[in-house]
Amino acid sequence: MEPARLEAFTDGVVAIIITIMVLEIRVPHGADLASLQADVPVLLAYVLSYVNVGIFWNNHHHMLHVTERVNGRVLWANLGLLFWLSLVPFVIRWIDETGFTPLPTAAYGVVLACAAVNYHVLQSQIIAVNGPDSRLALALGSDFKGKLSIALYLAGIALAFLRPWIAIALYVSVALLWLVPDTRIEGFAKRHGSQESGTGPERSPEP
Repeated sequence: MEPARLEAFTDGVVAIIITIMVLEIRVPHGADLASLQADVPVLLAYVLSYVNVGIFWNNHHHMLHVTERVNGRVLWANLGLLFWLSLVPFVIRWIDETGFTPLPTAAYGVVLACAAVNYHVLQSQIIAVNGPDSRLALALGSDFKGKLSIALYLAGIALAFLRPWIAIALYVSVALLWLVPDTRIEGFAKRHGSQESGTGPERSPEP
């Protein structure tokens, strides 16, 4: 089966996740900067989470545009990714109520790390369906950046119990690492003339 429906479903779920995240932000009780100060932790968590969810969506978007076929295992792997992303609003709320304390900060890293692992599983399942010589496999190569991201998340989870702000710094560093869309896939698509609006090997070159 082609990946168009999978992509549309993922887009819808990600939009809902982002909407829930912003609804978790409480309106300050006062009208001055002092009343806003108490909401700074959740605002920072929201900004970081918005960027992270956006990064997953952005790379997912690029990945599916060099994907020709999907199967049931790919669908379940994609659902696993969406499960962990859907927990982002939960950990934001926890941080809102407790601040950047060790356990909520570590839990935030666990959610992001599990999402990253599931994203890697999704990539592997897509490559398994399309073959080791598929466009995605050739574009990704060894995927060093993906493996480094998981290692940084794991380090952040451990350090959250010692210095939560160091953990947050590591989470931010992963976001900065991925802030630019995956140039491997973009470059491969341009070199091989795949068109973003289509799927399958019959796609015509980009305009």
